[in-house]
Amino acid sequence: MFKKLKEDYLNKHGFEAFCLKAVLFDMDGVLFDSMPNHAYAWSHAMTQFGLHMTPEEAYMHEGRTGSGTINILTQKYWGRDATEEEKEIIYKGKSDVFNRCPEAGQIPGAAPLLVKVKESGCTPVVVTGSAQVSLLDRLNENFPNIFQADRMVTGFDVKYGKPNPEPYLMGMKKANIQPWEGIVVENAPLGIQSAVAAGLFTIAVNTGPLPDEVLMESGANLLFPSMHALCDHWEEIFDCFQ
Repeated sequence: MFKKLKEDYLNKHGFEAFCLKAVLFDMDGVLFDSMPNHAYAWSHAMTQFGLHMTPEEAYMHEGRTGSGTINILTQKYWGRDATEEEKEIIYKGKSDVFNRCPEAGQIPGAAPLLVKVKESGCTPVVVTGSAQVSLLDRLNENFPNIFQADRMVTGFDVKYGKPNPEPYLMGMKKANIQPWEGIVVENAPLGIQSAVAAGLFTIAVNTGPLPDEVLMESGANLLFPSMHALCDHWEEIFDCFQ
């Protein structure tokens, strides 16, 4: 199965061969089980500003920058983009609710997969819309000796964010790879669209409430029901994509 998917990808893009060197990971919903907290925070914080978002809608916006999400809401309910000052106030309201939530734990299966990826000689890269100042510290605490600061793309680095290809194009640049040398692991429609637009082979892992069809229709090349399932098949995937 993996061989056929690889060949389909290469033929679609006109690449001659695959030589896997790096794996680019989204963070929320892939490494940390933080999306329920984000969905709760968006849905509860927005009402104070006359804006409304259901938890289900929050999952569809997952991966978008906070600024981009706020503009979608203000365009819908105010008929205009938010000013920079309004964005700052609204995002602080969302962050205040999020920070009161219990700290999210690891997604089951993420840690052993990261170890396998690193031991296979691939470079692990984080590509996230998050702008947490202490992001690297938290990653190092949960996944020791896996990630490096110069192999991360965060909300501080990008102008457009997912679904624009910019985050994954930047991730490839930081990993010093071409599209046929990397694989993306994503759980969100916008993140999948971003990775696919950057020309990368994209694995969807359905760790949330969205139907599998939503992730596949976003362009994913392959789908697993959990990070554990992806971890169980890592050796096969690595061998196939050499």
